[in-house]
Amino acid sequence: MDRKIYFNPKGVTLIELLIAFVIFSMLIAGIYRFFVVQSRAYSVQDHVVETQQNIRSSMEILLRDLRMAGFDDDSLDSQIIISTPIIPGVDHITVDYEYDNLTRYSVRYWRDAESQELRRQVTAYNPSGGATTLPIEVLLDNVEEVHFTYGLDTNGDDFLDSWVEASSINSGDKIVAVRVLLTSKPLQTLQEVQRMMSPRSLETTIALRNLCLR
Repeated sequence: MDRKIYFNPKGVTLIELLIAFVIFSMLIAGIYRFFVVQSRAYSVQDHVVETQQNIRSSMEILLRDLRMAGFDDDSLDSQIIISTPIIPGVDHITVDYEYDNLTRYSVRYWRDAESQELRRQVTAYNPSGGATTLPIEVLLDNVEEVHFTYGLDTNGDDFLDSWVEASSINSGDKIVAVRVLLTSKPLQTLQEVQRMMSPRSLETTIALRNLCLR
């Protein structure tokens, strides 16, 4: 027996149209919400990666100067004497080293509390007593913490014996190592995204080779 198919000449009813519209709206809302979540996650990861790279770059510059602390050519032509190779601080540090036979560099690092920046400034001294202070460099923004801990040689064998804070260092103590902790938070203007970001920290320990070898 052949079956005949009859079509409703009235078309789609209003209730069917409303139901389809509601389903379509829910589908679009779900897709949009997924897109927003993924977009925020991508923004967070992008800022986190950028912050980690900036911390590593800043740390490398700092470690480069720390490795040079106390360097003295000691050649007959050298007119430089490094009397204070390192000036310790909790959130700041100054290192001195000889750049050539005529120049002594004093490099200071510190965290500016107002701007929350890690800053670096170099002062070059010549044997005649003149000094040239270079402009301040901003190495890292949105810095939450810069902390220096110092390794001391207490018995004169050029080996590290204890770790102390800057406030516990006395005049004449020999600093042979420095531990640096640098913490920065990704910068984001959107408040809801900012809450998703946690601070990033990098901690490094470095031996002051020019001081250990003396």
